[in-house]
Amino acid sequence: MRSVVIDAPGSVRVDTRPDPGLPGPDGAVVAVSATAICGSDLHFYEGDYPIVDPVPLGHEAIGTVVEAGPEVTSVKAGDRVMVSSVAGCGRCAGCATRDPIRCHAGPLIFGSGALGGAQSELLAVPGADFQLAPIPDGLCDEEALLLTDNLATGWAAALRADIPVGGTVAVIGLGAVGLCAAQSALFLGAATVLGIDPVPQRRDRAAAMGATPAPPSATVAAMEHTGGRGVDAVIDAVGSDTTMADALTAVRAGGTVSVVGVHDLQPFPFPALAALVRSITLRMTTAPVQQTWPQLVPLLQSGRLSVAGIFTTEMPLDAAADAYRAVAARSGDVVKVLLTP
Repeated sequence: MRSVVIDAPGSVRVDTRPDPGLPGPDGAVVAVSATAICGSDLHFYEGDYPIVDPVPLGHEAIGTVVEAGPEVTSVKAGDRVMVSSVAGCGRCAGCATRDPIRCHAGPLIFGSGALGGAQSELLAVPGADFQLAPIPDGLCDEEALLLTDNLATGWAAALRADIPVGGTVAVIGLGAVGLCAAQSALFLGAATVLGIDPVPQRRDRAAAMGATPAPPSATVAAMEHTGGRGVDAVIDAVGSDTTMADALTAVRAGGTVSVVGVHDLQPFPFPALAALVRSITLRMTTAPVQQTWPQLVPLLQSGRLSVAGIFTTEMPLDAAADAYRAVAARSGDVVKVLLTP
């Protein structure tokens, strides 16, 4: 099969690898029909994470089951499915909450070295009854693909931000996750969502979705829009030292900072005293993907929540190197790339 791999920072190629077999009696093999590049994939591409051996990339995929183990009961060969980007064992008390992050064996993420990469023609999926779900009626491929990670992440970020109805929220980083978080915050009752991003076209894209374009500094934007009080909540979809520090100063006393951006491997110099005396709540999470599906699927099916405009570009899998260069440029034209094997 063909699979996108990274050998070193900036060095992405399409490799030919053996077809995967069943990863156990509770597993399945999925023929990937669509996959995508996530902002967190750039941590390998830009050298934030070490690469010892070539790493098959990608953790977002939808496709068709080609083989299912004898213990799999929820899907069968021929079913079109979406694959949770985060995997759990599916059998423990933690997984019973439908949150793979709570898996007692420890969660695994596709495309990070522990499991195969979703940017491939075939993907071996352990614990298929937990990781896979049939693509519901009425959902397009783009919606289903966003449910595997970005929309689930943006939704979780907004839920954990303690957004008061009628409140003001700043969203830092208007890539796919940030745009999904902005949409989610508005749906959950925010009156104003400030869209923070250094790229003007990305701010314009957020404005088209109902956000208020704001200066690239969350602190400046927050103080301008609240008379110096600070916003009720900040969602950080970048997760760098700069953005997290900005978030902690932009939020009002007693407010919440919800971080879903992926940090690098260096310690963050947390301003503990300032956060303590201002009674700031800090929440950080990887999306509980499976837990969000019962909430998000009906909202997408009804049209009450829209993700139109998140995907900007479609390219074949063989053009993965060009696709990664385009995503890494962080332009206003390319926000989210869909790859088709």
